[in-house]
Amino acid sequence: MRKTAEFHRIHAEGRAHQLRRRIALEAARLISEQGIRDYRMAKRKAAQRIGVNDEGYLPRNREVEDALREHQRLFRTGEQPRAQQFRLETARDAMRFLARFEPRLVGPVLEGTADVHSPVSLHVFDDTPEAVTGFLDDHGVAFETRARSVRVDRTRSVEFPVLLFDAGGVAVDVTVFPRNALRQAPLDRIDERPLQRASLAAVEMMLAENA
Repeated sequence: MRKTAEFHRIHAEGRAHQLRRRIALEAARLISEQGIRDYRMAKRKAAQRIGVNDEGYLPRNREVEDALREHQRLFRTGEQPRAQQFRLETARDAMRFLARFEPRLVGPVLEGTADVHSPVSLHVFDDTPEAVTGFLDDHGVAFETRARSVRVDRTRSVEFPVLLFDAGGVAVDVTVFPRNALRQAPLDRIDERPLQRASLAAVEMMLAENA
């Protein structure tokens, strides 16, 4: 009886793992091909397509991230590296332009998973957000203003202004933080660890290594 129960437990765990894997792979395909950036939305849509209604089978964000890298290796061998490289170059140019605000690159372009749908995501720092918007205005850059809720630690989310503009056909997404936020990165939405950020010097080094 005990052996039978153990067999069923192992079988159930194996099935759950397989379902999570299938959902992660389908979510990665949706993210890569349709430009969906909300991981939860991608997972729910993927589960629906596979016929899974129990949210207990949804994979973790890190599993989707790993599946996305795998998908890009297998199916986007030509287009994805070109899109990644172009966005890394765009990030460098945008960071040079915004240098007075100590920009940091974050997100898919930094992680190497950017595709044709990915924006260049930057963090900039000034205690007066109007200084950044005024700088863009003074240089004739058309932009949209939005807001974003960011996890600053495990218990708090804070809303920060976001500026969106186009740079050579690539969307640039700039979140404006106060200067003291340079010392502590917000939490990554995938694993809730401090978000990886790169300075202009680090981005220039990445491009030099890719040359």
